[in-house]
Amino acid sequence: MDEALLRSLTPQVLGILVRRGADFAAAEDAVQEALLEAVRVWPEDPPRDPKAWLVTVAWRRFLDATRADTARRRREDRVEEEPAPGPAPAVDDTLQLYFLCAHPSLTPSSAVALTLRAVGGLTTRQIAAAYLVPEATMAQRISRAKRTVADVRFDRPGDVGTVLRVLYLVFNEGYSGDVDLAAEAIRLTRGLAASIDHPEVSGLLALMLIHHARRATRTTPDGTLVPLAEQDRTRWDKALIAEGIGILHPALARDRLGEFQAQAAIAALHADAQTTEETDWVQIVEWYDELVRLTDSPIARLNRAVAVGEADGPRAGLAALAQLDPTLPRHTAVAAYLHERDGDPTTAARLYAEAAHQAPNLAERDHLTRQAARLNSARRA
Repeated sequence: MDEALLRSLTPQVLGILVRRGADFAAAEDAVQEALLEAVRVWPEDPPRDPKAWLVTVAWRRFLDATRADTARRRREDRVEEEPAPGPAPAVDDTLQLYFLCAHPSLTPSSAVALTLRAVGGLTTRQIAAAYLVPEATMAQRISRAKRTVADVRFDRPGDVGTVLRVLYLVFNEGYSGDVDLAAEAIRLTRGLAASIDHPEVSGLLALMLIHHARRATRTTPDGTLVPLAEQDRTRWDKALIAEGIGILHPALARDRLGEFQAQAAIAALHADAQTTEETDWVQIVEWYDELVRLTDSPIARLNRAVAVGEADGPRAGLAALAQLDPTLPRHTAVAAYLHERDGDPTTAARLYAEAAHQAPNLAERDHLTRQAARLNSARRA
């Protein structure tokens, strides 16, 4: 069973059903039933035309459900009778599905879930496992999302920026359950890039690839965080880095800079350096200046303070940090790092301990606790 093929065909089949007159929610349910039937049937009897097979089965499921629903009898009058079997239409509505699933009326979590189901072809169980929530909870979330977009016109233009933010949320979720969400986000972003020529789509894809190239070195086998400066760069995936940079450069050359291109440029500079000492921090600061100009993001300003501390010294970094809201996530951890770089281990140890209490997850808390313990042990020695 070629699961990758099924996932790639899912949005195309869904788009065909919607164009034939099925409402989005009913069409999506029918496609999911067709996918389950494919998993059951194809290993023993693979079809000559997988897409046409899925369209035929999904359309039959939709008609069966429509005819059985007496409360919606009027809708049956609008439904075409079953088309004769044959090649599936060549029209690909995948791009419109991306826009629909990332509709502004949806919450980010609902948009992510609907995108993974309708465009990604994942089952509700797989999505629930990936997000560590009960399957019933995820089913309700997806149902609400489908109801929300039920009356949205399928051919209306969507916002690329919203789609990209949804895909980036998927990428950052990690690797829980039996679905690698980072890899899934890359696959979906590749699909979006094939559907639309947009420099920010290229920028996001490049950013994902370059970040993903460092995946194996970010933690030890027991889950301990490994900071960028301590990662084994010989284990970075050079092919992914080269692909990401190869995608980024033509996007930047179009002179339509966006936030994902700027982030990808920063990631590329880190990836280009053979060692931490060779990192071009001056240029990284310049890219953070562009990112701040584009987004005015407090997190971008926080990361810029770290880069300034590397480029111009820890005192300059602390001065940049002093201009930011101290309640920002990881502000205390950055302050601890810069104070340590400035030769003040006592203040740094105290701040590392404070940052550990504020850490958003166990791995980060343990890392910061170890940093505090390291400095305190050195002082007592």
